[in-house]
Amino acid sequence: MVVSSLASVCGNLLLLLVLLLNKELRSDTLGLVLSFSLSDLALGLSTIPFGAHNSLSQPSGYPSTGAFCQGSGFIFLLLQTSSIHSLTWVTVDKFTEICFALSYRSIWTPGRSRAVLVLVWLFCLVNAALPLLGFGSYVYSESRFLCCPSFTPENRYFVVLWMLLGIVAPILTMCSLYGYIVYVASKQARRGTFMYNELHCFYVPANNYLRSSIVMITTSCLLVCWLPYISVCLYETFTGQQSPDVTSALSAWLVLTSAALNPWITCMTQ
Repeated sequence: MVVSSLASVCGNLLLLLVLLLNKELRSDTLGLVLSFSLSDLALGLSTIPFGAHNSLSQPSGYPSTGAFCQGSGFIFLLLQTSSIHSLTWVTVDKFTEICFALSYRSIWTPGRSRAVLVLVWLFCLVNAALPLLGFGSYVYSESRFLCCPSFTPENRYFVVLWMLLGIVAPILTMCSLYGYIVYVASKQARRGTFMYNELHCFYVPANNYLRSSIVMITTSCLLVCWLPYISVCLYETFTGQQSPDVTSALSAWLVLTSAALNPWITCMTQ
């Protein structure tokens, strides 16, 4: 977790620095890129160090009902959800830019991009606030070393709602869009194409598109980090049984590690 925290902080700071220094990389969806980058940076500065500290100190009888644990669980859920939803909409932007290139400017306007960003954060705030209002609950998980949602049968409605709308739907959307992007790239790779600017016109060989396809596949593989976490949480929720401590800890670590991988994948796909 210490290594993941350092990688998350350094990677996201680097991504923010690149966007700050290169105006060519700024687009109408810059707000969405900043959204998931800042969410991952905040995870690397707050939740991951908190988990690392607890895994070393092994606190017993942690007050789950205390304001600190409830606030920590709220921040954990808020940053997790905002990161994956912002990343999903960045994927939608890339899909639109590639597959609807001629009408891209009319589809992704600055106003619509800002509206999407506001709606994403409103959804994430409401979703994270539900356990504080009595629909679901935050508890300290000794196996995950974090304050997180309670994955018990009593909270199954909240867990299912959060998993479906907050995690599974964005993941399936990203996988589907990246799959179609790879399909389009493979079609282009069989024939190559011409690229041009104000001064030159040049031929782009097929291997450039194949390289882009590999990058897209690598990006979609990042989502594998979420699969063990989803499986463990749903298992605990519907069976009422606790998963082995090692399984819970590793699945939570994989999800938190995705915060360190996101900025590098984003830089590769620019």
